[in-house]
Amino acid sequence: MKKIKKCVIPAAGFGTRFLPATKALPKEMFPIIDKPVMQYLIEEAIQAGCEDIIIVTWKNKRAIEDHFDSNFELEKKLEKSNKFELLEKVKVLNTMANIAYVRQPYPRWDWDAILRAKPFIWDEPFLVLFGDDIIDNEKSAAEQLIEVYERKNSCAIATIKVKDEEVSSYWIIESNACDWNALIVDKFLEKPDSSETKSRNWVIWKYVVTPDIFDYLEKASDLKPTWEVRLADAFELMRQKKDIYWVEIKWDRYDTGSKIWFIKATIAFWLKDERLSWELKEFIKWLKI
Repeated sequence: MKKIKKCVIPAAGFGTRFLPATKALPKEMFPIIDKPVMQYLIEEAIQAGCEDIIIVTWKNKRAIEDHFDSNFELEKKLEKSNKFELLEKVKVLNTMANIAYVRQPYPRWDWDAILRAKPFIWDEPFLVLFGDDIIDNEKSAAEQLIEVYERKNSCAIATIKVKDEEVSSYWIIESNACDWNALIVDKFLEKPDSSETKSRNWVIWKYVVTPDIFDYLEKASDLKPTWEVRLADAFELMRQKKDIYWVEIKWDRYDTGSKIWFIKATIAFWLKDERLSWELKEFIKWLKI
C-alpha cells in the first residue's frame, strides 16, 4: 500500500459569495488574522505527511503563486531592520513543500479540477483539500482520513453532522454497513429533502482518493453534460465496484467560503492567541452585545 505523499487543492472558483472582494483577490488568500486560508490548507497537508502540493488555479489566482514564492526585496528589508522573526515566517513559505500549479481554463466544477492534476499524480493515492473548509482540531481532518485509508486501502470521505433543516443544501451519505470500525458508503444523495433520508451525514470538501478516481471521473463526464458532473458522480460509480469509506470528522469546522463563518473563524482563531485575545474580549464588552 502506497503512502499518501501528494495533495491536490482545487482553487479555481470565482468566489462569488465574497464579491466584489474576490474580483481581484482569490478567496483562498483571505487572511484569518495574518495567515491566508490557503496556507492553513497546505500546513494541514504537510502535517498529514504530504510532500508535494498540486494547486489547481485559473487566471485570476496569481496571488496564490506569489504568496508561496520568494520575495528578495522584502527579505532584505526585514533582515536590515533586524525583524528576524518576521523574516523566518516569510522565508519558510517557499520551502515548506514542493508546490506545483496547473491551470483550469474553464470553470467546470470539482471533477474537472481534479482531472487537471492527473499528470502530477500518476498511480499514487492522494489527498484532496478544497479551499472552503478549515478544521481546527488537534488531529487534522487530513490525518483522520489518512488513518482510515491506511486501514482499508480505499477512498475515505470526510463528513460532518448537519441539522434537519440543512439537509437539502448538501450532498448526503447514507450508510448502514460497518467494516472493522470504518463506515461504508451505501449511497450518495444530492440535496435530498430531510424527509427522504434519515442520514444527516454531509460530505465536506476533504477526501483521500485512490488513483482509479480519474477513470471514474472520465466515465462520469461521458454519462452527463460537463456542467452537470460532480465528484460525487464519480464516487457513486466507484461505489458500485468497490467499498468507499466515510469518516465523521472530529472538529471545529469553519466554512471560510461563507461570510458569517469566515468571521467566526477569525474570531475563534483570534481568541486562541493569548497575545491578542484580551483586546478582542475588551472590544466585545465595549460593544455591549
